[in-house]
Amino acid sequence: MPSISFLNHLGALLTLWLLLCCGAPAAENGRILMVTEATFPPYEFRDGNAILGIDPEIMREVAQRTGRELVIEDMSFDSVITAVVSGKADVAASGITVTPERRRKVDFSIPYVEAAQVIIVPKGSPIRKREDIRGKRIGVQHGATGDIYVTRNIQQPERFPNGALAVAAVAAGKVDAAVIDQDPATMYVAGNDRLEILPEPLTSESYAIAVRKGDTALLQDINGTIAALKASGKLEEIRNAYAAMQVKSAAGPEQHASGGGWLENIWLDLKESFYVNFMQEGRWKYLTNGFLVTVEVSFFSVLLGILVGFVVAVIRATHDKTGNLRFLNALCKLYLTVIRGTPVVVQLLMIYFVIFGSVDVSKVLVAVVAFGFNSGAYVAEIIRGGIMSIDKGQFEAGRSLGLGYAQTMIYIILPQAFKNVLPSLGNEFIVLLKETSVSGYIALQDLTKGGDIIRSQTYTAFMPLTAVALIYLSVVMLFSWMLGKLERKLKNNE
Repeated sequence: MPSISFLNHLGALLTLWLLLCCGAPAAENGRILMVTEATFPPYEFRDGNAILGIDPEIMREVAQRTGRELVIEDMSFDSVITAVVSGKADVAASGITVTPERRRKVDFSIPYVEAAQVIIVPKGSPIRKREDIRGKRIGVQHGATGDIYVTRNIQQPERFPNGALAVAAVAAGKVDAAVIDQDPATMYVAGNDRLEILPEPLTSESYAIAVRKGDTALLQDINGTIAALKASGKLEEIRNAYAAMQVKSAAGPEQHASGGGWLENIWLDLKESFYVNFMQEGRWKYLTNGFLVTVEVSFFSVLLGILVGFVVAVIRATHDKTGNLRFLNALCKLYLTVIRGTPVVVQLLMIYFVIFGSVDVSKVLVAVVAFGFNSGAYVAEIIRGGIMSIDKGQFEAGRSLGLGYAQTMIYIILPQAFKNVLPSLGNEFIVLLKETSVSGYIALQDLTKGGDIIRSQTYTAFMPLTAVALIYLSVVMLFSWMLGKLERKLKNNE
């Protein structure tokens, strides 16, 4: 019958895919895995598919001197030290300031640069010195030292995922000032003539590279490389070269001449914004590559969610109707309570940093497991509701024909239940597609992360966010249309 055949094919497809994902060895010798957030120019930023900047350049020198391969992964800043602590990465290099709290978790290299936290404000702002920001709306990058300093010494700030968004909020008038690191602040202001940096820094700090505690050999290699780069003057050359590169990039293309009609000026602005956000440097590839990752994660998560949901639903419905399977029913209820009672982003981080903490597996696999089991909890209750909605006489009719309980469930009940719950299942799959937008927390470059990367390079929000929203909307509309056709086909077969 279609129901059992579908589940058999579903299980086989998932098994094959899992084998492909797990086929690589858990860890590779001869490499250094570095994690960073590549939205922090000139220390780390994206240039096409490559991650460049001062921090990657230092680590490339370390890899070259020690004869190892450098692998760089881009993830949220507030996860980079966690990745090192949990063993998911060897080093974190992301313009990290040395603090006592961080020293308790990781070992730090010798400092490679002295930096400062500065204040960005709109030109003409009444905020002219650091004392003036008290009581104002202050934007910071979540988890950065600017966040820590403002929280401890001034007030609760408004936290943003990265510095570029905090600066964009200042430009849009959403906050009165932003506190971020000096070098990135210079880059951001160079690309926006409506902003300025106050001359007096808020506080000073040192940047260093974080290494897992106890990894003394790697720490010595990094310290030796930094010391050699400082002594030769090459570190200063690297810093100046990337700073100059970013200032030139931040200046952007020439502005079009004004003087036309307002409609013509709007059109020219849109054309220029489209070019800068998508065509310049091939930035559209961030969206296409991210879209493919989103589709892959969503597709296999849906399959896993259906498989898990069917199993849990049948166990729960069997217990409700017969009183059997008490132990399995208790396990299923525990699973449903935990999954439906906790946010999906927490589940994703738990699976990545805790459950798979010591195992080097594909991040796509981690995302599929997290989203698949999360969706399975909701699918289970949807299907169980469909099973319980079938009239009791259907069970009795099946048994009177000599069918066992399992045969009655498979051949009579489940096909009818599937038709009844198809709209609800479709809605759950749409929700799942949009939930995958948090995949960037584990350094997976999905569609939303692709838009974030473009925003961090162009310092504009409207065009990248609009493109991401339109892509999601198009996929949802296509899926809804296909679901409608399937519903009509099933009705015609009744």
